[in-house]
Amino acid sequence: MVFKKMMQKFGVGGPSVDTVLDDPHCVPGGRLTGEVRLVGGEADAAIEHIALSLTVQGGRGGRSQLELHRVVVAEAMTLAAKEQREIRFTLEVPWETPVTEVSGQQLPGMELGLRTELSIAKAVDKGDLDPVFVAPLPSQDAVLDAIGVLDFQFNGATVMPGKQTPVQAMVFFPPPNRPVPEVMLVMIAGADGLTVIMETTNGVGIGHTDAAHDEAVDWPAKITEWLDQLAANPHLAHGYDDDEYGGGRRGPGMGGMVAGAAGGVVGGMMLGEMLDGDDGGFF
Repeated sequence: MVFKKMMQKFGVGGPSVDTVLDDPHCVPGGRLTGEVRLVGGEADAAIEHIALSLTVQGGRGGRSQLELHRVVVAEAMTLAAKEQREIRFTLEVPWETPVTEVSGQQLPGMELGLRTELSIAKAVDKGDLDPVFVAPLPSQDAVLDAIGVLDFQFNGATVMPGKQTPVQAMVFFPPPNRPVPEVMLVMIAGADGLTVIMETTNGVGIGHTDAAHDEAVDWPAKITEWLDQLAANPHLAHGYDDDEYGGGRRGPGMGGMVAGAAGGVVGGMMLGEMLDGDDGGFF
């Protein structure tokens, strides 16, 4: 898709910009290439910079634009009247970029794209998102395949601001034979491997592990082991704070986002420490 927007704030006859991607499909840790096409207006224009921002729709209720990566593709220059100019670019896709499609199917609510920013006379125009589609890495795909094999059912996905980078969570209904609340899955990719975190939506840690991208992990067995450990602690599985499993005060909920030493079920990382904001909640 081509992003095209006349710079109306500079009046009729101002410069225009199109950003064209060679291919809008990528994976975390990959790259996007393309060109920014400029057409001069009726008069010369002093361009201060042109930048591209990889942005995802997220935050509470999906109402915020969260920037994943930004690169300046052109510094100060003069665009002559009627001049046409093309600027090639390569944008490195961060490893932590949220997945927006699985098996060719768009994940509901996952809107990610490239925004073109053109600055003239200290006025910045930020255009609409040019859609970008992010497929999972093979290591991430293996985890999602296991989720399907175990009969989890997809229920949604969201992205929240993190202290270092936005964090994506996918939510699933548990298998019918598992008396646990909905399950949240977080997969954080890096150059060296993948961190996988699973917890219930009432904030109880189920399991987490780190694996190299090329490491052969039996994910169905690993996730089944986590669920078995949780089932052995029904008090935690249902998120209650007292000894009455059938009633009483609820656990920490999504606001707590705890995936750490929960009664010995899981040790290690706490999702709450990764998120930005006071409550750290996804929804």
